[in-house]
Amino acid sequence: MNGRNVPVLIALRETANIEHPTSNIEHRTGNTSPRPSPQSGEGDPFVAEMVEQVRVLRLVPGDGKDGTNGWRYVVEIWREQAQGGAQRGRAGLANTRPTKVEWERVESRVPLRLGRPLPLIPFVFHGARHSLPDVGVMPLSDLIYLNLDHYRLDADFKHGLHYTALPTAWVAGFEKTGTLTIGSRAAWVSENEKATAGFLEFSGDGLGTFERAIERDERQMAVLGTQVLENQIRVAETATAIMLRQAGENSVLANIATSVSESLTQVMRWVYWWNSTEALPEMVTDGQALIELNTDFGVTGMQSGELAAVVKAWQDRAISQDSMLELFRKREILPEGRSNEDEVELIEQQKREDAKRTLTTDEDG
Repeated sequence: MNGRNVPVLIALRETANIEHPTSNIEHRTGNTSPRPSPQSGEGDPFVAEMVEQVRVLRLVPGDGKDGTNGWRYVVEIWREQAQGGAQRGRAGLANTRPTKVEWERVESRVPLRLGRPLPLIPFVFHGARHSLPDVGVMPLSDLIYLNLDHYRLDADFKHGLHYTALPTAWVAGFEKTGTLTIGSRAAWVSENEKATAGFLEFSGDGLGTFERAIERDERQMAVLGTQVLENQIRVAETATAIMLRQAGENSVLANIATSVSESLTQVMRWVYWWNSTEALPEMVTDGQALIELNTDFGVTGMQSGELAAVVKAWQDRAISQDSMLELFRKREILPEGRSNEDEVELIEQQKREDAKRTLTTDEDG
């Protein structure tokens, strides 16, 4: 449409809460009494029923007279109907599934902006790496699978410890009718000279296999990005070493932050367009609506040498004052929420106060 690809149909599956569920047949016959509730079996107007429905967002051809280039945005609600027209919710009419299921449109509306239908579907897709409708791979998917395997191995390991870690007493040659008590105040005595006793203790490499498998999963999870299970090296590290060690993690976070920035920018452009007089949302520019998340995840600020180099570049007219202040802001030298104009005003105010203080000192002298 108009030289760009736009979504024309979006279906969202959702759950609706119906306060007084009545079927279409009951409406047509005039019987609008509440359906018997699944809990009590009696008509209860205070028991809500949850039904599944599909919210359909679509662009349909218009008459071309509403200023939407022949297209308008329509919202439809579709609900699944059992055979005979009665709605089938999660609570259900009965436990038996109907042999034939149909969908019925129960609601249709045309949202208006400035008295006119919308020319596009106000919907923003969002993913971990992009803002497209394509389904992508989660950044932590590999880590999730390893974590599940780690949980299973740990459960098997703890199960084995439960049965093998505690020694079990055993006796031979004792009478079966007696009760043998373990403790420092109890002694086992038998008249059978061949009687013997001991403890059963676990021996072998069965549990060691689980331990090595658990350690292997922990090392792999640490490599994939988590630092929770990794043995941290308790030695001093330079700022450069820390940045290099965290470079992989920061790159993933930067991709996510960039994707979130794009999605939020699209949302804010829709909001701005809704409250403006622009004809189409793409006419809203970055100067009107733009969101950029910080992608600097480093733990260090600007070093003294870098600070001096930036100031010298500004003094030599290699960069502007705004560029210098923006660099200071990104490296967390300037406080959050202070604009370049506020910083320049504070600098000029400090100069005036210094000049006034110097003049007062000269007069006193």
